[in-house]
Amino acid sequence: MSVLVLAEHRNGELKKTTFEALTAGRSVADKLGTEVCALLLGDGVDSLASELGKYGADKVLVGNNSALQNYSTEGYAEAIQSVVSSQSATVILLSATALGKDLAPRLCAKIGAGLAADVTELDVADGKLVAKRPVYAGKSISKVEFNSDVQVASLRPNVFTAQENAKAGAVESVDVNPGDIKALVKDIVAAAGKKMDLSEANIVVSGGRGLKEAENFNIVENLAEVLGAAVGASRAVVDAGWRPHSEQVGQTGKTVSPTLYIAIAISGAIQHLAGMSSSKFIVAINKDADAPIFKVANYGIVGDAFEVVPTLTEELKKVLV
Repeated sequence: MSVLVLAEHRNGELKKTTFEALTAGRSVADKLGTEVCALLLGDGVDSLASELGKYGADKVLVGNNSALQNYSTEGYAEAIQSVVSSQSATVILLSATALGKDLAPRLCAKIGAGLAADVTELDVADGKLVAKRPVYAGKSISKVEFNSDVQVASLRPNVFTAQENAKAGAVESVDVNPGDIKALVKDIVAAAGKKMDLSEANIVVSGGRGLKEAENFNIVENLAEVLGAAVGASRAVVDAGWRPHSEQVGQTGKTVSPTLYIAIAISGAIQHLAGMSSSKFIVAINKDADAPIFKVANYGIVGDAFEVVPTLTEELKKVLV
């Protein structure tokens, strides 16, 4: 019996969500009285292994294979299957990132495991994993128990706080066979400029239709730049063509759980609230005092965004820049 945590990385760096998953895995393993194994897949990824022990990994399994240089759903699922068997893993944790959401269902189908997706809370009862996850656009919380021997959960980013808890972190090389991958990723062409991943950002600044036109979104971008935040948008803004769909927050966009979420000129339709209501602190700026967004906001400013936001940005520059 062991808890297996997939260590996700990108561009030669471990992702923050990996440390969050390891922290959650450590807590689960302690309750089960077992060990945590971090699994690092890729090609030439040995240098990333040493950091995983700091966050609770008893063992770090490194699986190098040239076919895994770039992520492949087929290859990763096949490789993990062999490790699950060799390590007698009964709990598998991944991050509910784009990679995790793609991989988890394929992996579960392959190994015959149950899956709890986008989990916000984990516990153990009678030797089995118990998970809680939002359902019905965040209006209810579902408690999930497992019937399968192997239990898989993907964890919502920014919900489980990463905490250092140093363990041995003994590094072991494992042979992984990605099998016959039918679709090979030969190259990745990224968009110009380095944008922060919206779903994993610690601070998100979003703008809504109340900004009147696309050109006015610069006040959102300026505030985000000062705060080191990711830029988000409401569905109305995306539908109008002002911002790309990759920035849409809500039921048909991305679900975010940052420490700070600033909603500018967003009324707060239920579809938008479904994507951001789990944020730790919500600040709303809207000229309509009756806007629904104020019902979920921790702090609210009733005022014209074109006056409030530039002033706020300038004041923050004095403190942060």
